[in-house]
Amino acid sequence: MRVISGNYRKMALKSLSKDTTRPTTDKIKESLFNMIGPYFDGENVLDLYSGSGALAIEAISRGARSAVCVEKYFPALKVIQENIRLTKEEQKFVTLKQTAERALLQLAQDEALFDIVFLDPPYAKQTIVQDIDQLLQLNLLGQDCLVICETDKNVDLPEEIKPLQQVRKQNYGLTKITIYRNEA
Repeated sequence: MRVISGNYRKMALKSLSKDTTRPTTDKIKESLFNMIGPYFDGENVLDLYSGSGALAIEAISRGARSAVCVEKYFPALKVIQENIRLTKEEQKFVTLKQTAERALLQLAQDEALFDIVFLDPPYAKQTIVQDIDQLLQLNLLGQDCLVICETDKNVDLPEEIKPLQQVRKQNYGLTKITIYRNEA
């Protein structure tokens, strides 16, 4: 696993050796970032089920301003922190060892606002619609925010979760990427 493009291009990233997380493959990650814009200009990113931190690190590498990586599994959080240290720009990242629900409540208390949100929960525990509802209720999504969802190919997410509109859907083998834009 590596960073595809930007300031950290070709940097090798660590991942857990066990089957406890399912990192986004380089092929899917490259396609995903080509869909949402190959480079960014100061966006705030939330990676809610961070795993190895690869999506947040890729976004920062491509020009995002800051990233919050949420992970409840301690060994995965250690890997995220190791990968962040490799960037030598640790100040651009915040890691939270919490459940997604608790992290969102804390971020709302901190009055956080995100431009890009990655939702890649464990396939067996699909909570994407509930996570999006909570993001909306807590006013954590900025105007024109993109919410990128990674699911099993058989999961069909709704066309709209008001005010979010589905703008793209693409299958990659066993994985489906669904992208929503905040139309509020």
